[in-house]
Amino acid sequence: MDRTNIYLQRRQTERLDRLAVQEGISRAELIRRLLDRSLLDVEDSLGGDLAAIDASFGCLRDAKVPDRAPGGREAHLARMWQKT
Repeated sequence: MDRTNIYLQRRQTERLDRLAVQEGISRAELIRRLLDRSLLDVEDSLGGDLAAIDASFGCLRDAKVPDRAPGGREAHLARMWQKT
């Protein structure tokens, strides 16, 4: 493991410390995890996004869609506006 020093803004340090406490880990470990996640996402984000889009195509083909006939929505909105 290599040692690296960086300067952080106070708000960054405070946010990191809050997250580290929530996770039950040190600030350094949190930074390492965030860097790992970020660096992996940079390399694979486009490929992963395209794969997710391809995998989801047609997944709602058989989903039951509520009737969108005029009346129900308009009546609901009219009731909502009357309350204000």
